[in-house]
Order: sequence, then structure tokens, then C-alpha cells
Amino acid sequence: MLASYKERALAHPGGIVDLSVGTPVDPVPARVRDALAAASDAPGYPSTAGPRALREAAAGWLARRHQVTVDPEAVLPVIGTKELIASLPTVLGCGPGDVVVHPALAYPTYDVGARLAGARAVAADGLFSLGPEPVALCWLNSPSNPTGQVLPPEHLRKVVTWARERGTVVASDECYIDLGWEERPVSVLHPDACDGSHHGLLAVYSLSKRSTMAGYRFGFVTGDPDLIADLLEIRKHAGMLVPTPVQAAAAAAFDDDEHADAQRARYSARREALRPALEAAGWAVDHSQAGLYLWVSHPERDCWESVAMLAEAGILVAPGSFYGPEGGRHVRVALTATDERVAAAVARLAALA
Repeated sequence: MLASYKERALAHPGGIVDLSVGTPVDPVPARVRDALAAASDAPGYPSTAGPRALREAAAGWLARRHQVTVDPEAVLPVIGTKELIASLPTVLGCGPGDVVVHPALAYPTYDVGARLAGARAVAADGLFSLGPEPVALCWLNSPSNPTGQVLPPEHLRKVVTWARERGTVVASDECYIDLGWEERPVSVLHPDACDGSHHGLLAVYSLSKRSTMAGYRFGFVTGDPDLIADLLEIRKHAGMLVPTPVQAAAAAAFDDDEHADAQRARYSARREALRPALEAAGWAVDHSQAGLYLWVSHPERDCWESVAMLAEAGILVAPGSFYGPEGGRHVRVALTATDERVAAAVARLAALA
């Protein structure tokens, strides 16, 4: 449905400014590319669990940047977090009769993963309103895609307590955790959220945004050592292997914070340019305390009317309805465009003000 609006934006004399997807546009850091090249002579099969150096680098990043302590043995590489999210209900043994809960406004892959397993997906933010119905898996997403909302530690702690009372696995998608702007995101594995125990908990991380490595397809999952051991055994036999050169590149990325800080600064500058421009043109920015997007609404337009108006100005955004019925009045605006294209968007928004 977005294709016709993309054509309209492409027809703008100054070209399209595509803010509809979260695809990185900045260069992959040199140290990451060097590590990939150095490990490229890899004739043998990679390890599903990954080398010790990779697992230590990932655990070190979590401890250093997010005050979360995990055993490197409980770090499991995945072929991009989308693959993990889509396959997790199946790998955990969910099936017909099982319920998988995900946020009301959410990345569609949570729903798709439940359907692939034959389970029933339920979109719900108020878990406590679900009553006694058994829930096999509960997805959290903080910072949220699409809204940028951050769940505070006290909310995470309530969800963890609720889940443990019911034997529910909690999986927290924390791929945007490095991009806190107005609030500092906290992992579900942080002691303030889980009282120091990772029992029944999984957390998912990615290098796509932190290190502009979306094309490398690398992420990892960590948390409850028993759950990680089960996932490892199944993934090993399913051939879910991250290529050896990519594992080496990922270790190099997690060992270095300088490039990540520089990339964060780029996103911050783009955010600081786009946000006031959108507000001056009549859109309100809601939530958006963290993450790679601005979640915006217009008092006089639904999401598709906003998409159409911005497309006329050569700016393509994503309609909020893509992420659930509650997004019907919002659009999602990505920060993943070059500085030149962001400047073009700011100038076009000024003309709409």
C-alpha cells in the first residue's frame, strides 16, 4: 500500500527523502570490515555457539554499557534478530493452544512468529488484564519500535513477577537499547528489573543500528542459561549458523565503543533537526524517548492522510497502522537518512509550516 506514495515522493523535483524504514545508510566501521576480511579464509563450518572471544565481547559490552552481567556461556549468536524473533515461539515448543503476547503497537514479526508456530498471538500492553489464561511467551520491546517508548524498571519488574508466577517465558527485544535520548533504557536482565535472577528471561540484541551492520545479519540472545542451552541444541541441529567472518566482525564491534558513540551522535543530530521541523509543521511527537524513530501525529489527519501530505513534499514515512490498529493516527519517521537528505526534509517541512 505504500508503493504509490513512494512513487509520489520519487516524483518530487528534489528527489525522495525516504524516512520509512530503519535501514542504516552510514559506512560500516573500518575495524569491523578489517575483522571480516581477516577472518574470510574460513573453509570449515562455523560454531553455532560462536567462539569464546565473541561471547566475551558481547557479555563485556552488556556489562560495560548497560550494567548487566551474563555468563559468556549464556550468549548465543543469531542470524539477525528478525530470524530469532520469528523462530523463537517454534524453538520454545509453542504450538496450537498456546498464547504468545506481544505489545499492542509492535514490529509485525512478533505476530508472524506466533503464527508460524501455530500459536495464537495476542496484542496486549496490559498483561494483568489477561486473567488466568496461560501464556507461553511474552514479548517486551523497549525501546519500542515504532513508538520509541521506554519501559521503566518498575514496569519490567512487575512483568517479570507476573510471568514467573505463571511459568511464562519473557523475551525482551532490546535492539535499540543504545539509543536512549530523553530516558535511559534498562534491560529486563538488569538487577533493578529482575532482582538479579535471569530465570525465565531472554533478551535480544543487534548490531544493525549500533554499528550500522544490518547487512551482516548479526545479533545475539542471552539470559536464562537453561533456556539458552535449549536454544543452542535446537539451533545446532537446524543449521542456524552465523558465518565465521561475521562472528569475527561482531566481536570487533562489541569490543569498541568509539565507533558506536560516533554513530549515536549522527542519529542524535538528525533527530534534533527533524523533531522541531515536524513540530513546526503541525505534527506532535509522541513518546520517542529513545530509539531510531519519531512517532508523530497530526490533529487533523489520520496516518494515511499524513503519509499522503508528506509524500507530496517528497518525504516518505511509514503509516502507524502497519504496527497495529492503535497506530491509526500516527506515522513513524526514521532517523536513517544521510545528513543531506535530512536537511532536505527539514527544508520541505518548513514550507509546510
